[in-house]
Amino acid sequence: MNKKVMTYQYASEVIGQSKKAKEENNDCFVRAISTATGSTYDSAHSFVKSNFNRKDKKGTMVEFNLQPNLKSHTVDGITFELSKVAKPSITNTYKLYGELVHRQKTVKSFIKDNQRGTYIVLVSKHAFTVKDGVLIDNIGMEFKPTRKVTGAIKVAVDSPVDTQLSLF
Repeated sequence: MNKKVMTYQYASEVIGQSKKAKEENNDCFVRAISTATGSTYDSAHSFVKSNFNRKDKKGTMVEFNLQPNLKSHTVDGITFELSKVAKPSITNTYKLYGELVHRQKTVKSFIKDNQRGTYIVLVSKHAFTVKDGVLIDNIGMEFKPTRKVTGAIKVAVDSPVDTQLSLF
């Protein structure tokens, strides 16, 4: 299966209905946590408020120094780990006039290089989810593939293991 780069899904379709979401502004990081982990908007809102010091109706300043206490969490019974993506993974290297130049990847380039896994991608004053190569973002943001990636957080969701012992 050859999936084209920049497959898009609206965050509101993934999150569903939430009274709190309708009352909020500047909540892209809350939506990113919700869509990346599969948790409800309300639970993601509480998580971001308590762990990232988010104020209601204000944006979230995401610190890249994810302290050990921020690495593993459980929200809505879903356990996940957050880890900062290393700088080489969010930059492209070019040779220009014999010198190596490092430039921030575009959203499209980041998605092309990360077709597997779940990431919260940060661009200037905005955050969204990339899940298995699909960009999950707000309505109206789908036509901005050239935004520069300023950071990314890998989200590893622990799925319960349903193993069955088989003798034959």
